[in-house]
Amino acid sequence: MGVVSAVKGRIGKMLLERTMKDGLDLRKMRFLPASVTMPLKRDGLDPLPELGKLRGREPVAKLASLFGKNIWLVSGYEEARAALADGDSYSNDIGQFVSQEGRGDEEQIGGLGMTDPPLHTALRRYLTPEFTMRRLARLEPAIERVVNDRLDAMEAAGPEVDLVKEFAFPVPFEVICELLGLPVEDRERFFSLGVARFDLTQGGAGAFGAAAETREFLIKAVAAQRAEPGDGLIGGLLKEHGDTLDDLTLGGIADGVFLGGYETSASMLALGSYLLAENPEGMRMLREDPDSVDRVVEELLRHLTVVQLAFLRFAKRDLELGGKQIKDGDAVAISLLGANRDPALAETSGVDLDSFDPTREPTRHLAFGHGMHRCVGAELARMELRAALRGLAQRFPDLAVTARREDLDFRKLSAVYGVEELPVHLYGRDRATTSV
Repeated sequence: MGVVSAVKGRIGKMLLERTMKDGLDLRKMRFLPASVTMPLKRDGLDPLPELGKLRGREPVAKLASLFGKNIWLVSGYEEARAALADGDSYSNDIGQFVSQEGRGDEEQIGGLGMTDPPLHTALRRYLTPEFTMRRLARLEPAIERVVNDRLDAMEAAGPEVDLVKEFAFPVPFEVICELLGLPVEDRERFFSLGVARFDLTQGGAGAFGAAAETREFLIKAVAAQRAEPGDGLIGGLLKEHGDTLDDLTLGGIADGVFLGGYETSASMLALGSYLLAENPEGMRMLREDPDSVDRVVEELLRHLTVVQLAFLRFAKRDLELGGKQIKDGDAVAISLLGANRDPALAETSGVDLDSFDPTREPTRHLAFGHGMHRCVGAELARMELRAALRGLAQRFPDLAVTARREDLDFRKLSAVYGVEELPVHLYGRDRATTSV
C-alpha cells in the first residue's frame, strides 16, 4: 500500500467509519470539567499552586472519570519524560474520540501530534528534511527582515504600542507564511484563522471548528500551487513528492506546521518580552553578550512553557506509570509546564525552578516535548526567538510594560498560554509597577 493510500485510509475512511468509544466525542463537548482544566489555568506567568502541590504528592494523579474512562495528569518531570518517550504504550490518535460523521475529508483530524505510526512515521519523513539546519539557514535572512520590519513599524507607531498586535503575532505569522510559501495576498485571511485554534473556552467545539477552517484554507493553497509550485515548503514538497502526495495529505502536513509554529511562537514572544521587560539582566545579556542569547532563550522556553499540555495520549494496554495503574483506554494528559517546574529537572538539589534566571545553565526541559512527537520545528522556533528578542532588546533596551499584571488579559483556558494585549512604552517613560 502506498503512502497516499495509508494516509487517506487512516485520516479519511478509517476515522469516518470508526465507532465512538463509550459515546465520547470531543468535538461535541461544550465545556470541560473544572478538575480537567486546572492544569491549563495560571496565576500570571506561573502555574496555579495546586499544580505544584499535586506534583509533590502525586506526580501521576487521576483528574476525573468521563464516559467510563479515567483521565490522568502527569506533572512530574521523570514521569512525563518516560510517558513522552513511550510510543509503544500510548496512542496519540485523537480521531477515535472525534466524530467524523457528516464531514468532508478536509475536516478530518490529522497532524503529526495526533497520529500514530505508521502514518506518523510517513508524514514526519516528509517534513524532517525541511527542518534540517541546512534548510532552515535559508530562512535566516527572511527572519531578520521580518523582525527589523516589525521593529521599524513599532517605532513609527510608538512610543506606546500593543506589543502583541505590533510584534508578537506578526513576526511568527510572516515567518510561517515564508516557510510555507503562501502568497502575500492570501495572508490576511489566513491570519484571521489563528487564535481560535487553541481556545478551549467552548470545550472542544470551538477549537475543532477553527481547525477545520485553517485546514481547508491550506488544502486550497496546495491546490493553487500544484500547477506552479512556489519556493516554500508547500512548493518544495510538490516538486519532490507531487506525484505521491494529494492535496488533502499535503494540506494536512502544512496545517500541522502551522499548528506547531504560529500561535506557540507568538505567545513565546509576547510573554518573553513581558518577562524580559521586568528582568533588566536578561535584556542586558541579549543586548550585549551574543554568547548568552541561547542561554536566555532556553530559560524563557522552560520557565514559560506556553504549550501547557502535550497532545493527549491514550493507553493501549494496562500499564504502570509513577506507581499508578493506568487502564487500557485511559486518557493521559502530560503537563509540560508542571514538569518544567519540577525540582527533579535541576542538576543539583535546592534549585528554585519556579523563578526565572537568565544566567541559568540550560536544562533538559520539555518545552518542545520529547520522543517521536517532539516538535519538528523546534530549531526554527529557537531561530525566531533569538532574532526577535535580541532585536527587541537592542532597539528598545528600556522597554516598559505600562499595565499592572492584574490588568493584563491572560488567556483563561487555552492549550497555548498567552496574553491578549501587552501595552508597552518603547523608551521606558511612565513605567508602571508590575509584578510577575
